[in-house]
Amino acid sequence: MHAPRTFSDKFWLVIKGLCMGAANKVPGVSGGIVAFVGGFYEEFIYSLQKINIKSFKLLVNGRFKSFYQYINGQFLTLLIFGMLVSYFSISKLLDYFLAYKELYVWSAFFGMIIGSIYYISKDFDHWNKKTIPAGLFGLILGIAISFLNPATQNDNLIFIFFCGMISVSGMTLPGLSGSFILILLGNYVLLLVDSVNALYDTFSEILQGDFSFTQNHKRLNTLKILAVFTTGSAVGLVTLSHLLTYLLKHFKHITTAIIIGFITGSLGVVWPWKKTILKTAADGTLQVDSNGNQIIVNYERYFPELTSAETWWAFLFVLIGVFILLGLDWYGKNRK
Repeated sequence: MHAPRTFSDKFWLVIKGLCMGAANKVPGVSGGIVAFVGGFYEEFIYSLQKINIKSFKLLVNGRFKSFYQYINGQFLTLLIFGMLVSYFSISKLLDYFLAYKELYVWSAFFGMIIGSIYYISKDFDHWNKKTIPAGLFGLILGIAISFLNPATQNDNLIFIFFCGMISVSGMTLPGLSGSFILILLGNYVLLLVDSVNALYDTFSEILQGDFSFTQNHKRLNTLKILAVFTTGSAVGLVTLSHLLTYLLKHFKHITTAIIIGFITGSLGVVWPWKKTILKTAADGTLQVDSNGNQIIVNYERYFPELTSAETWWAFLFVLIGVFILLGLDWYGKNRK
């Protein structure tokens, strides 16, 4: 049994959910890091592990109060509420900045990933004959992915469900960013920007008594994608929490070494200075997918011009990204 929470406890739990949701949305920052430095990581994992066969039986038998208490329902409800509010607000901001300030957004992401590498590796003093090969394996795998053509956006529902399972990894494993994995899979914008914005717009229209979205096939398809992604995330959150807990319990140092190597090797994927190559037809017209979005087939990476003011602004955003992670680290050390 958990001690009764005061109003202040509940308020700050929602705020922590807001921060965790924002972190899950940003490539390079994992919600698990926020949970870790915020002091509620262990309770979060403990609560997720309570979603098991026993809790399912309580639910099926109609013992809803016992189910709610068993899974630490108040904690999860307040935390998830904060995450959902954050997802909608952050999504709108990202949508705007990706459209008008894309270089600065990716620069900040790049800096956050550098900071994330520092955060995971700073206290890792277990390099040995087992962890060094594991780290090299992760590094080579990350570099290999960086040199491959990036995955194109894929709205196959089975793949979307898989993306949902993978995307929640950062919530259960500090340092591994689920949204960063979605970038590697090519579905970051579709699942964490376009889909969430579609749901936000739909709710707004319903509140105004406007149901015209029911005739909008593109919107309905995007909402279907979001529903499948959410289902995959829920399944992944429960199953992955058990799997990652097992790996961290029995192979903690090897798992951490692989993650450090992988994220380091994958930095090229989020290199800010790149030109988008779009798919074109034989006559030179741009091709679009089933949702009407232009199809990205590759990125042409280049080194920035140091004489450009835009480049120096981008460098500043890289530093801002790094300092966000350093700030999290500082808070984790100094919180009471």
